[in-house]
Amino acid sequence: MRLVAVVLLVLVLPFSALAADLPALTGRVVDDAGIIDAATRAALTQKLADFETKGSDQIVVATIPSLDGEEIEPYANRLFRFWKLGQAKENNGVLLL
Repeated sequence: MRLVAVVLLVLVLPFSALAADLPALTGRVVDDAGIIDAATRAALTQKLADFETKGSDQIVVATIPSLDGEEIEPYANRLFRFWKLGQAKENNGVLLL
């Protein structure tokens, strides 16, 4: 049993070291990189809210400062699943990273 635990740690640790942290979902625009000014953020948030109200599709825009060596596709997939975007039965979530 200990051997299995050690093998799992050896296999998993290198991948977790390359994985960038996932930010918290704080709204329709999550600007962790700090590149969206306040006016643009407010306008974009309103447009995304209006879009969701009209059709129920949920779109979230996110910026991050770094992928910390991780490829963008796996990171985006992890973030999308972590945030649980869209309605599960509708499959209508979109993440713009």
